Amino acid sequence: MMINFQDILGQAATEYGLTLTTEQLIAMDRYYQLLVEWNEKINLTAITDPQEVAIKHMVDSLSCYQPALFTAGVSVIDVGTGAGFPGLPLKIFQQDIELTLMDSLNKRLNFLREVIAALALTKVNTVHARAEEGGKNKQYREQYQVAVSRAVARLNVLCELCLPFVKVGGCFIALKGAQYEDEVKEAAKAVKLLGGKIEEIKPVKLPGLTDKRAVIYIRKIANTPAAYPRKAGTPEKKPL
Repeated sequence: MMINFQDILGQAATEYGLTLTTEQLIAMDRYYQLLVEWNEKINLTAITDPQEVAIKHMVDSLSCYQPALFTAGVSVIDVGTGAGFPGLPLKIFQQDIELTLMDSLNKRLNFLREVIAALALTKVNTVHARAEEGGKNKQYREQYQVAVSRAVARLNVLCELCLPFVKVGGCFIALKGAQYEDEVKEAAKAVKLLGGKIEEIKPVKLPGLTDKRAVIYIRKIANTPAAYPRKAGTPEKKPL
């Protein structure tokens, strides 16, 4: 019997408390097919099982969605997007956002461009840059209302990579795993130094999984000092 990704995803989303339209399910199914296809050529994800992709990639990406933040026309940057998570599921779910997908590997961006074309998504940009360079570039620095990032680095490092992109008044959203409580404590200094303030820590329970995860919402309350982000590699080697 054919495993139907749309059915699996629809069920998982419902269990999580989200309703996906037929169009959204079709788009995410096409995204999934392309992910599996491209994953044979370039390493995009270790997770390819339909059930796992539905829960650990698609629903997990949507776990950070809040209607008040993802309003029509809002500018969102996904920093270190990799295979497009969480940015593309958010775009499919709320098509009115203006999305920028930033990654340091061009071959990943080639995959993302194919997905964008296949799904006929509009108002999506891809940017080939390391976060440390992008965050210094006037074209991107403090230009976005929302920055999102998932599974890129520990929170103290991630704040230095992501907060520089966010306008004052905007929000940086980090999707974190089991260590999130330790990471929040560890990042207190970095958050403050970079102009942020932790606004909410939302524990997340994904359907059928017992692991701990959370979404951390950090409000940008002041400009990031010009010294940050430091040059590539430094944030990881000498976290704030």
